[in-house]
Amino acid sequence: MTTRVGLGVLIAPATATWAAPFAAYYMFLQNRVHLQRLATKTVRHMGTKSGAPHPGLDPLYVAIRSQGNFAENVPMAFIVALLAELNGADRRVINYGLGALLAARIVHVEFGLRKEQGGGIGRRIGHLGSQAIIAGFVGYTAYLVKDYWMGVY
Repeated sequence: MTTRVGLGVLIAPATATWAAPFAAYYMFLQNRVHLQRLATKTVRHMGTKSGAPHPGLDPLYVAIRSQGNFAENVPMAFIVALLAELNGADRRVINYGLGALLAARIVHVEFGLRKEQGGGIGRRIGHLGSQAIIAGFVGYTAYLVKDYWMGVY
């Protein structure tokens, strides 16, 4: 049996549900950087030290950028999704959006940055998909709070 601590109610369960898979993939990306650092005996360098002719071919550089791109996009999406959920969003929309975002981020790395000198088709799909999802969450959140701006409150 579990005991609830705090308010005793679930405040944003849809957004909270997606925290675990996103955190797991982020930790996977972090470990990939760490393993590349161990393999290349590189502690502080940002990559391109392996003698690769193109940064997209340096595994350490690709690992660092993969983690960085994730860290640049996911927090904003989570913030806006959380704001939407806290303002009455349909939880199915939050779940579908965050599920699609996770898929977009995985496609961006695994079929984009890690393929064809970092220029695989997954990079474009993942980037555009992430941007569309974040923009969708922003628009949905604006719709949910429109009465505030229309002077209803």
